[in-house]
Amino acid sequence: MRAVAKCRIGRRALSTVIPFLSSDDPFPPVQAALRVPNGLLAAGADLSPDRLLAAYAEGIFPWFGDDDPILWWSPDPRMVLHVSDVHVSRSLNKVLKGRRFRVTLDAAFGAVVRGCAEARRDHEGTWITAEMEAAYGRLAELGHAHSVETWQGDELVGGLYGVAVGRMFFGESMFSRATDASKVALVSLARQLEKWQMPMIDCQMSTPHLASLGARDIPRADFIRDVRYLVQQPPVATPWNLER
Repeated sequence: MRAVAKCRIGRRALSTVIPFLSSDDPFPPVQAALRVPNGLLAAGADLSPDRLLAAYAEGIFPWFGDDDPILWWSPDPRMVLHVSDVHVSRSLNKVLKGRRFRVTLDAAFGAVVRGCAEARRDHEGTWITAEMEAAYGRLAELGHAHSVETWQGDELVGGLYGVAVGRMFFGESMFSRATDASKVALVSLARQLEKWQMPMIDCQMSTPHLASLGARDIPRADFIRDVRYLVQQPPVATPWNLER
């Protein structure tokens, strides 16, 4: 769950510092990622389901704009939210108890992705291009990508989406059209993942918003160690539903 990509690097310049991958090339080891910009590892390849799932299983994610080639990242440090450590402020707890929002899982994946893209576009642009939207839509159809929706009545007012591999959840983006809507989505997800013994949400990049909810930076080596174990665990059956 990250902010707008500001990295604009020409193809020729990229080729001098990171590898361009063909569709059959494996990813380089994450230790080869550049420190500046933080975590840039490779370019090229594709956004097929197999490629995306392989990337997440290795602690790698795609992040690029309309004018970029596909760029692959593995930052160090990595921001994560351990679901048992989610921080709920007194005011947010009142919102949760007051049931101002109705929360669902996997009920409106496409609408959530579009909401995330619109929210980013209203600020500085978006990395959720049409290509990315289609790629994650395919993952959702295959049961690997999931959404959390927050509703007021029949109106979608917030949510988030990400990718699950084994017992690991990789957060991608969130949006809010009403105060606290995205926070309610994230807290609801964390509580559900804890019930499913999915202990960690990958938040990718550090933001004050996520830190306020209990997310923290950890060394990439620790993140990769945990991911390698969790992605081998049996996945939760799909589609996902909240357990009351």
